[in-house]
Amino acid sequence: MPNENEAKPVGKMNFLALSNDSTLKTFIMATLVCLVCAVFVSISAVALKPLQELNKELDKKKNILQVAGLYEQGDDIEAAFSKIDIKLVDLSTGEYVTDMDPATYDVRRAAKDPNLNVTIPKSDDLANIRMRPKYMPVYQVKEGDAVKQLILPINGYGLWSTLYGFLAVENDGQTIVGLSYYEHAETPGLGGEVDNPKWKKIWDGKKIYGPEGDVAIKVIKGTVVPSAPKAEYQVDGLAGATLTSRGVSNMLKYWMGAEGYQQYLNKVQENGA
Repeated sequence: MPNENEAKPVGKMNFLALSNDSTLKTFIMATLVCLVCAVFVSISAVALKPLQELNKELDKKKNILQVAGLYEQGDDIEAAFSKIDIKLVDLSTGEYVTDMDPATYDVRRAAKDPNLNVTIPKSDDLANIRMRPKYMPVYQVKEGDAVKQLILPINGYGLWSTLYGFLAVENDGQTIVGLSYYEHAETPGLGGEVDNPKWKKIWDGKKIYGPEGDVAIKVIKGTVVPSAPKAEYQVDGLAGATLTSRGVSNMLKYWMGAEGYQQYLNKVQENGA
Protein backbone atom coordinates (compact mmCIF):
# COMPACT_ATOMS: atom_id res chain seq x y z
CA MET A 1 0.00 0.00 0.00
CA PRO A 2 1.21 3.53 -0.73
CA ASN A 3 2.84 5.24 2.13
CA GLU A 4 0.88 8.39 2.88
CA ASN A 5 4.00 9.91 4.32
CA GLU A 6 6.01 9.23 1.16
CA ALA A 7 7.32 12.48 -0.35
CA LYS A 8 5.61 13.55 -3.57
CA PRO A 9 7.80 14.41 -6.60
CA VAL A 10 8.72 18.06 -6.66
CA GLY A 11 8.14 20.01 -9.90
CA LYS A 12 5.64 17.59 -11.41
CA MET A 13 2.08 18.67 -11.96
CA ASN A 14 -1.09 17.08 -13.27
CA PHE A 15 -2.40 19.74 -15.67
CA LEU A 16 -5.82 18.12 -15.97
CA ALA A 17 -6.20 18.08 -12.22
CA LEU A 18 -5.92 21.85 -12.06
CA SER A 19 -9.12 23.71 -11.38
CA ASN A 20 -10.71 25.48 -14.36
CA ASP A 21 -10.61 28.61 -12.26
CA SER A 22 -6.87 28.27 -11.82
CA THR A 23 -4.87 31.26 -13.06
CA LEU A 24 -2.02 28.93 -13.99
CA LYS A 25 -4.28 26.71 -16.11
CA THR A 26 -5.75 29.74 -17.87
CA PHE A 27 -2.26 31.05 -18.63
CA ILE A 28 -1.09 27.69 -19.99
CA MET A 29 -4.16 27.30 -22.22
CA ALA A 30 -3.82 30.83 -23.55
CA THR A 31 -0.16 30.22 -24.35
CA LEU A 32 -0.94 26.95 -26.18
CA VAL A 33 -3.73 28.59 -28.20
CA CYS A 34 -1.41 31.45 -29.15
CA LEU A 35 1.30 29.03 -30.26
CA VAL A 36 -1.12 26.99 -32.37
CA CYS A 37 -2.57 30.14 -33.98
CA ALA A 38 0.91 31.54 -34.64
CA VAL A 39 1.97 28.34 -36.39
CA PHE A 40 -1.24 28.29 -38.43
CA VAL A 41 -0.88 31.94 -39.47
CA SER A 42 2.78 31.45 -40.40
CA ILE A 43 2.03 28.40 -42.52
CA SER A 44 -0.87 30.20 -44.21
CA ALA A 45 1.25 33.28 -44.93
CA VAL A 46 3.99 31.23 -46.54
CA ALA A 47 1.53 29.12 -48.54
CA LEU A 48 -0.48 32.12 -49.75
CA LYS A 49 2.46 34.42 -50.57
CA PRO A 50 2.82 33.28 -54.22
CA LEU A 51 -0.92 33.83 -54.77
CA GLN A 52 -0.75 37.26 -53.10
CA GLU A 53 2.19 38.27 -55.28
CA LEU A 54 0.33 37.09 -58.39
CA ASN A 55 -2.78 39.06 -57.44
CA LYS A 56 -0.66 42.14 -56.71
CA GLU A 57 0.96 41.91 -60.12
CA LEU A 58 -2.39 41.40 -61.85
CA ASP A 59 -3.82 44.42 -60.04
CA LYS A 60 -0.88 46.54 -61.18
CA LYS A 61 -1.36 45.44 -64.79
CA LYS A 62 -5.09 46.13 -64.51
CA ASN A 63 -4.41 49.69 -63.34
CA ILE A 64 -1.99 50.27 -66.20
CA LEU A 65 -4.56 49.02 -68.68
CA GLN A 66 -7.34 51.11 -67.15
CA VAL A 67 -5.46 54.40 -67.33
CA ALA A 68 -4.83 53.73 -71.03
CA GLY A 69 -8.48 52.88 -71.62
CA LEU A 70 -7.63 49.30 -72.55
CA TYR A 71 -9.57 47.39 -69.90
CA GLU A 72 -13.23 46.48 -69.57
CA GLN A 73 -14.68 44.48 -66.69
CA GLY A 74 -14.18 40.78 -67.36
CA ASP A 75 -11.30 41.19 -69.83
CA ASP A 76 -8.38 38.80 -69.70
CA ILE A 77 -5.74 40.99 -68.04
CA GLU A 78 -2.74 39.00 -69.25
CA ALA A 79 -4.03 38.93 -72.83
CA ALA A 80 -4.69 42.68 -72.82
CA PHE A 81 -1.32 43.41 -71.24
CA SER A 82 0.48 41.48 -73.98
CA LYS A 83 0.12 44.62 -76.13
CA ILE A 84 2.37 46.52 -73.74
CA ASP A 85 6.17 46.64 -73.77
CA ILE A 86 8.13 47.70 -70.68
CA LYS A 87 11.27 49.80 -70.98
CA LEU A 88 13.55 51.24 -68.31
CA VAL A 89 14.51 54.88 -68.76
CA ASP A 90 17.45 56.72 -67.24
CA LEU A 91 15.75 59.95 -66.20
CA SER A 92 18.99 61.97 -66.32
CA THR A 93 19.49 61.26 -70.04
CA GLY A 94 16.12 60.09 -71.33
CA GLU A 95 17.85 57.01 -72.76
CA TYR A 96 16.76 53.41 -72.35
CA VAL A 97 18.60 51.21 -69.85
CA THR A 98 19.51 47.91 -71.52
CA ASP A 99 21.43 46.06 -68.81
CA MET A 100 18.53 45.63 -66.36
CA ASP A 101 15.30 43.65 -66.60
CA PRO A 102 12.37 46.10 -66.53
CA ALA A 103 9.90 43.29 -65.78
CA THR A 104 11.51 42.61 -62.39
CA TYR A 105 12.55 46.16 -61.56
CA ASP A 106 10.96 47.32 -58.28
CA VAL A 107 10.45 51.09 -58.23
CA ARG A 108 9.87 51.39 -54.47
CA ARG A 109 12.85 49.24 -53.61
CA ALA A 110 15.03 51.24 -56.01
CA ALA A 111 13.91 54.50 -54.34
CA LYS A 112 15.42 53.21 -51.06
CA ASP A 113 18.60 51.77 -52.57
CA PRO A 114 21.60 54.17 -52.40
CA ASN A 115 22.96 52.61 -55.59
CA LEU A 116 19.74 53.14 -57.50
CA ASN A 117 18.27 56.35 -56.11
CA VAL A 118 18.76 60.10 -56.27
CA THR A 119 18.30 62.42 -53.30
CA ILE A 120 16.13 65.35 -54.35
CA PRO A 121 17.18 68.79 -53.03
CA LYS A 122 14.44 70.21 -50.84
CA SER A 123 14.05 73.23 -53.12
CA ASP A 124 13.31 70.93 -56.08
CA ASP A 125 11.20 68.36 -54.26
CA LEU A 126 7.80 69.52 -55.52
CA ALA A 127 6.32 66.05 -55.08
CA ASN A 128 7.62 65.85 -51.48
CA ILE A 129 9.12 62.37 -51.94
CA ARG A 130 12.74 63.14 -50.89
CA MET A 131 14.25 60.42 -53.11
CA ARG A 132 13.46 58.96 -56.51
CA PRO A 133 14.87 56.06 -58.52
CA LYS A 134 17.53 56.84 -61.13
CA TYR A 135 15.58 54.68 -63.56
CA MET A 136 11.85 54.47 -64.11
CA PRO A 137 9.75 51.99 -66.10
CA VAL A 138 7.82 53.23 -69.11
CA TYR A 139 4.94 51.14 -70.42
CA GLN A 140 4.52 51.39 -74.17
CA VAL A 141 1.14 50.53 -75.66
CA LYS A 142 1.80 48.98 -79.06
CA GLU A 143 -0.41 48.90 -82.14
CA GLY A 144 1.48 46.59 -84.43
CA ASP A 145 5.07 47.84 -84.29
CA ALA A 146 4.06 51.42 -83.57
CA VAL A 147 3.86 52.91 -80.08
CA LYS A 148 0.41 54.41 -79.52
CA GLN A 149 0.64 55.50 -75.87
CA LEU A 150 3.12 55.83 -73.03
CA ILE A 151 2.18 55.05 -69.44
CA LEU A 152 4.36 56.70 -66.80
CA PRO A 153 4.42 55.83 -63.08
CA ILE A 154 4.15 58.89 -60.80
CA ASN A 155 3.92 59.49 -57.08
CA GLY A 156 3.77 62.42 -54.70
CA TYR A 157 2.34 63.63 -51.42
CA GLY A 158 -1.23 64.89 -51.06
CA LEU A 159 -2.77 65.85 -47.73
CA TRP A 160 -2.41 62.66 -45.68
CA SER A 161 -0.49 60.28 -47.87
CA THR A 162 1.72 59.55 -50.83
CA LEU A 163 -0.39 58.95 -53.92
CA TYR A 164 0.85 56.32 -56.37
CA GLY A 165 -0.51 56.28 -59.87
CA PHE A 166 0.00 56.29 -63.63
CA LEU A 167 -0.22 59.02 -66.25
CA ALA A 168 -0.98 57.89 -69.80
CA VAL A 169 0.04 60.13 -72.70
CA GLU A 170 -0.20 59.94 -76.46
CA ASN A 171 2.91 59.08 -78.45
CA ASP A 172 3.43 62.82 -79.02
CA GLY A 173 4.64 63.02 -75.42
CA GLN A 174 2.29 65.91 -74.83
CA THR A 175 -1.39 64.90 -74.88
CA ILE A 176 -2.82 63.22 -71.80
CA VAL A 177 -4.96 60.12 -72.20
CA GLY A 178 -5.69 59.51 -68.54
CA LEU A 179 -4.57 59.83 -64.92
CA SER A 180 -5.30 57.19 -62.30
CA TYR A 181 -4.17 56.50 -58.74
CA TYR A 182 -4.06 52.95 -57.42
CA GLU A 183 -2.87 53.65 -53.87
CA HIS A 184 -3.44 56.53 -51.46
CA ALA A 185 -4.98 57.37 -48.07
CA GLU A 186 -6.68 60.67 -48.86
CA THR A 187 -9.96 61.59 -47.16
CA PRO A 188 -12.98 59.79 -48.69
CA GLY A 189 -15.35 62.25 -50.34
CA LEU A 190 -12.66 64.98 -50.44
CA GLY A 191 -9.12 64.17 -51.56
CA GLY A 192 -10.33 60.63 -52.17
CA GLU A 193 -12.23 62.02 -55.15
CA VAL A 194 -9.09 61.40 -57.20
CA ASP A 195 -10.77 58.01 -57.69
CA ASN A 196 -13.98 59.54 -59.06
CA PRO A 197 -14.46 58.37 -62.67
CA LYS A 198 -15.95 61.75 -63.62
CA TRP A 199 -12.86 63.60 -62.41
CA LYS A 200 -10.49 61.13 -64.05
CA LYS A 201 -12.34 61.47 -67.35
CA ILE A 202 -11.67 65.21 -67.66
CA TRP A 203 -7.92 64.61 -67.98
CA ASP A 204 -8.38 63.10 -71.42
CA GLY A 205 -7.04 65.48 -74.08
CA LYS A 206 -5.32 67.91 -71.71
CA LYS A 207 -1.82 69.13 -72.62
CA ILE A 208 1.29 68.84 -70.46
CA TYR A 209 3.71 71.44 -71.82
CA GLY A 210 3.12 75.11 -72.60
CA PRO A 211 4.47 76.96 -75.65
CA GLU A 212 7.82 77.57 -73.93
CA GLY A 213 8.24 73.90 -73.00
CA ASP A 214 7.41 74.42 -69.33
CA VAL A 215 5.08 72.07 -67.43
CA ALA A 216 1.76 73.86 -67.72
CA ILE A 217 -0.75 71.20 -66.68
CA LYS A 218 -2.27 71.82 -63.24
CA VAL A 219 -5.35 71.34 -61.09
CA ILE A 220 -6.97 74.71 -60.50
CA LYS A 221 -9.26 75.95 -57.76
CA GLY A 222 -12.85 75.70 -58.98
CA THR A 223 -14.04 74.68 -62.42
CA VAL A 224 -12.24 75.16 -65.73
CA VAL A 225 -13.90 77.58 -68.15
CA PRO A 226 -13.67 75.84 -71.55
CA SER A 227 -13.20 79.14 -73.38
CA ALA A 228 -10.37 80.31 -71.09
CA PRO A 229 -6.97 80.82 -72.81
CA LYS A 230 -5.23 78.10 -70.78
CA ALA A 231 -8.14 75.68 -70.45
CA GLU A 232 -6.26 72.90 -72.25
CA TYR A 233 -3.68 72.92 -69.44
CA GLN A 234 -6.19 73.03 -66.58
CA VAL A 235 -8.25 70.46 -64.67
CA ASP A 236 -11.12 71.09 -62.25
CA GLY A 237 -10.10 71.25 -58.60
CA LEU A 238 -11.34 68.74 -56.04
CA ALA A 239 -14.02 70.41 -53.92
CA GLY A 240 -12.89 70.77 -50.31
CA ALA A 241 -9.51 69.18 -51.05
CA THR A 242 -7.17 72.07 -51.82
CA LEU A 243 -4.04 70.34 -50.53
CA THR A 244 -4.71 67.12 -52.44
CA SER A 245 -5.37 69.14 -55.60
CA ARG A 246 -2.13 71.03 -55.05
CA GLY A 247 -0.33 67.75 -54.46
CA VAL A 248 -1.51 66.39 -57.81
CA SER A 249 -0.33 69.57 -59.58
CA ASN A 250 3.04 69.48 -57.81
CA MET A 251 3.75 65.83 -58.55
CA LEU A 252 2.94 66.35 -62.24
CA LYS A 253 5.16 69.42 -62.35
CA TYR A 254 7.97 67.37 -60.83
CA TRP A 255 7.59 64.15 -62.81
CA MET A 256 6.96 65.87 -66.14
CA GLY A 257 9.81 68.31 -65.49
CA ALA A 258 13.55 68.17 -66.03
CA GLU A 259 14.14 65.86 -63.04
CA GLY A 260 11.45 63.46 -64.24
CA TYR A 261 10.37 62.29 -67.67
CA GLN A 262 10.91 65.51 -69.65
CA GLN A 263 14.20 64.42 -71.20
CA TYR A 264 12.62 61.19 -72.32
CA LEU A 265 9.44 62.83 -73.62
CA ASN A 266 11.50 65.36 -75.55
CA LYS A 267 13.24 62.49 -77.32
CA VAL A 268 9.85 60.91 -78.01
CA GLN A 269 8.62 64.16 -79.57
CA GLU A 270 11.77 64.43 -81.69
CA ASN A 271 12.40 60.85 -82.69
CA GLY A 272 9.35 58.81 -81.76
CA ALA A 273 9.22 56.25 -78.96
